[in-house]
Amino acid sequence: MLNELTAAMEKAIEHMKSQFSSLQAGRASASMVEDLSVESYGSAMPLRSVANISCPDSKTIRIEPWDKNLVSVVEKAVIAADIGIMPQNFGDYLILPVPPMTEERRKKLVKIVHEESEAARIVVRNLRQDTMKKVKSQKDSGEISEDDQKRFEKQIQEKVDDTNKKIDELSKKKESDILTV
Repeated sequence: MLNELTAAMEKAIEHMKSQFSSLQAGRASASMVEDLSVESYGSAMPLRSVANISCPDSKTIRIEPWDKNLVSVVEKAVIAADIGIMPQNFGDYLILPVPPMTEERRKKLVKIVHEESEAARIVVRNLRQDTMKKVKSQKDSGEISEDDQKRFEKQIQEKVDDTNKKIDELSKKKESDILTV
């Protein structure tokens, strides 16, 4: 039971990390665009499935669709995603010049960081609540003693506290990355 809880909490942290990596922090990163949804052959696909995404330098993202007919579709998807970057179409590929971040954009990103970390905390709270219910039902059905219930509840709370501490650390680190000029 505790192993399941730990695994689920790690998943929540990994999800938060992946969300953080997609935030523009002034440096070009393929993760900023790789999950954008692109209409390709009648179905929506992530950009990484239809194009090569690279960063030739720290201020540029290059997107080269494998099918050259998709360049304009990818361009529209980047514009529609509202990531604050205007793509430049070179026919066979797109260049996304990553602009230096404005103070307003930094504050907006910090707000998103706080929203993502709060979402992770909510997931952790729900996991704790579900696990506590399982422990209580095991105690009520006689599978475990009251002492075991108390011990499990204490261990669950320790896991929750550790996970929340990790979430706070990652959130503060990302926030300082964004606010560093």
